[in-house]
Amino acid sequence: MLPHRHPRITLLRDWLLLAAALGLIGQWIVLHGLLHLPLGPVAETVLPGLAIFGAATLLSWAAELAQLEISQALALAFLALVAVLPEYAVDMYLAWKAARDPSYIAFAAANMTGANRLLIGLGWSTVLFASWFVSRKPVVHVEPKQRLELLTLLLATVYAFLLPLKRSLSLIDTAVLLALFIVYIRKASQGGVEEPGLAGPPERMALLPRSWRRAVTILLFVLPAYAIWLSAEPFANGLLHNARRLGIEEFILIQWLAPLASESPEFIVAIIFALRGNPTAGLGTLISSKVNQWTLLVGMLPLVYSISGGHVMPMALDARQSEEIFLTAAQSLLALVILANLNFGMGEAVLLISLFLLQFVFPAPAIRMWLAVGYLAIAAGYLFSPTFRASFRALLREGWRRQKP
Repeated sequence: MLPHRHPRITLLRDWLLLAAALGLIGQWIVLHGLLHLPLGPVAETVLPGLAIFGAATLLSWAAELAQLEISQALALAFLALVAVLPEYAVDMYLAWKAARDPSYIAFAAANMTGANRLLIGLGWSTVLFASWFVSRKPVVHVEPKQRLELLTLLLATVYAFLLPLKRSLSLIDTAVLLALFIVYIRKASQGGVEEPGLAGPPERMALLPRSWRRAVTILLFVLPAYAIWLSAEPFANGLLHNARRLGIEEFILIQWLAPLASESPEFIVAIIFALRGNPTAGLGTLISSKVNQWTLLVGMLPLVYSISGGHVMPMALDARQSEEIFLTAAQSLLALVILANLNFGMGEAVLLISLFLLQFVFPAPAIRMWLAVGYLAIAAGYLFSPTFRASFRALLREGWRRQKP
């Protein structure tokens, strides 16, 4: 169990965390937005990256507070957008640039696939490991109501397998994935209302008088959004510049370092839930984030690309980008099959993180294709089990029926 902390120590810690997050975005707003100071190549990458991390943290807290102010249907739609905003900003910038410089198509695809694979390969397993550390329970249960998220992910994943076949991302994909996202939000809004379980800085801010709390909530949305707007371009360009300077493949840095900056706050929140004895909430948070990224984020890429180019045109995918999407879809399918029975065990967590790490041990494209086939083969093996087949049928049958908490 975690050691008991004195209330004053906890209070001080929470306000220090808020001050630290504000400091992370404040330094970039001052240096870049107000003073326009010239910085070295390392600082031009690290400082906006820290600002994105701080902004993502503040947005997650603001999203929790917003649940106290707006209707649940609106909150669900709004929170879904907020959850992907930091990752969205970087990837949308890359898609915008890609219309003028086709080499950026690869970077947009790299950032999108890296973010999606991080959530499952690293995030889901880490939640279980953190939970086991404090409780010694080798399993995390998923709430039945999250069959909606799992079915949405399944439909998006099945559709994603078409993208490598047609070698492009087009406005048709935008229409399909955004429609799926909208249906998901509509179905989610039909569930019962739950009081948000606030902890940390949001818990402190929730105690403010209502007028002050509303003002703070708005401020916690506006400041991070402005910081992300200031940070996305220099952060992405800084990564590319430093990759060239250091002789590192640009694709790799964009695929993994950029998502790490924007995904880390979500990981931290999920781990904190697990350490506090609520791993179901932690895993549920990452499952919802995966839905947002696999539908809304992917669907917006060709739309931004066409707007930037000034006319309707698909984003052409080369062989490597197609392979990355295929691998990402294969990983998603295995994860969904594993969670179909609403239990996530230690062996399955080790399996997902081991397969995720293999891509760094064997980075060759040919090996990655075999890794994707391995994901699919293991998923098929699960489906041969009568128990998992029954769970999978229940997922298909019950997914659209939003269960009340």
